[in-house]
Amino acid sequence: MYTPAVTISELAQRVGTTAYAVRWYEQVGILPSPSRRRNGYRQYTETDVARVRLVVTLRRLGVAADEAGRIAAAYLDRAAIEVDLVGLVVKKREEIGRQRNDLDRLEGELLDLELTLGAAGRARASRTDATAIASDPIRVLFVSNFNAARGPMAEALLRRYGGREFAAESAGAQPRPADPLTLVVLAEIGIDRHGVRSKSYDAFAGRQFDYVITLSDRGRETCPTFEGSYISLHWGFPDPAEVEGDDRARLEAFRRTRTELSARLRPFIDVALRAAGRTNVAASA
Repeated sequence: MYTPAVTISELAQRVGTTAYAVRWYEQVGILPSPSRRRNGYRQYTETDVARVRLVVTLRRLGVAADEAGRIAAAYLDRAAIEVDLVGLVVKKREEIGRQRNDLDRLEGELLDLELTLGAAGRARASRTDATAIASDPIRVLFVSNFNAARGPMAEALLRRYGGREFAAESAGAQPRPADPLTLVVLAEIGIDRHGVRSKSYDAFAGRQFDYVITLSDRGRETCPTFEGSYISLHWGFPDPAEVEGDDRARLEAFRRTRTELSARLRPFIDVALRAAGRTNVAASA
């Protein structure tokens, strides 16, 4: 069956590239030199279209141009699907999955920061002159389900980064002893493990806080109402204790949680200090 030839602009449009790129593929030998019409214009076959489409796809996957041409030739000229190509596609899919997770996490961080800024702004607007000069530490309670990993870690990190300007605590609905890996990753950055322990909500009955921050969806569902007026925030973190695998994989999960908590806490500290009218402290923190 006769298949009409396509022009260089038609080929470029169909594969999502430019005519300049098509000419370059010809120059470096990735695309065979096409036949020409009587007027001298290039004309390409459907095989040429398929070849350039595969090359362009491979280039987007990070394959060098000459290697992409070799793979395309093996597939189109010899009908051979190379194992390397299958592995490359699998690897790229995994990479895209990690990037998607990173973007989802970044979106969550931005949303958390937006809520923190809004809540702190409301707190600052309602502050009186008397409270503006208050020197009491900013009271923060972190809430998770078991208070064995995320909560104690957030508490210890806020005490480290916030210093005397913050009074940090943590609690859980079903408290368990602090996970040994929580203590390990905190000790790695010089935080004394003896001050890290798990606590229940009951330990804070009658206590007042400025911020109550839930670290898990379950913690948000079970979080009780505490005394006084406070700002509620939700920072959703996966529980590193639920990560399966060998000791190295589990340790990396706890380290990742420590890193992500630190990234959330630093802007929170600055915003909370400014909301409390302590701009001089915030500027130097």
